[in-house]
Amino acid sequence: MKKNLKLDDISKKILSITHKQSDISNQELADRVGLSKSACFQRTKALKEAGYFLTFTTDLDLDRIAKHVLAYVEFTLESNNPKARKAFEIAIEIIPEFMDCLRVTGDIDYISFTCCSDTQRLNDLCDEISGNARLGVQKIKTRIILERSKWYLGYPLEKLEWL
Repeated sequence: MKKNLKLDDISKKILSITHKQSDISNQELADRVGLSKSACFQRTKALKEAGYFLTFTTDLDLDRIAKHVLAYVEFTLESNNPKARKAFEIAIEIIPEFMDCLRVTGDIDYISFTCCSDTQRLNDLCDEISGNARLGVQKIKTRIILERSKWYLGYPLEKLEWL
């Protein structure tokens, strides 16, 4: 179990800065939050050990790297009970092309952000999921992304109420 730290103004600044710039040097971070390098390192280490950082990733220019199709895939289950949801979530978890999967309110049960090599692979994955009777998928709706007008650039921490 991760322990909670009291998030003072300096810890909030560290989280806000590193959230959007995870490759920042300790020296630059220390300068921006007003701490010595050593104190900044210790504070950041404590935040990591307490579990405030989940992962470190790099946003890549996928258009320059690989052929791909991005899509949102919506899933409606035949039954929305805990057992049915768990079976579906386990199946989605092991397919890397389903990069996230969110249970949502409304007329669908889940929405997933998906990256596939091409539309045929996307179609094959959807058929794999819908064709598995054990998962009880009633309906799948695919929304292929045509253009990136705005992309996720980090949580708007400055607009949220800190705990």
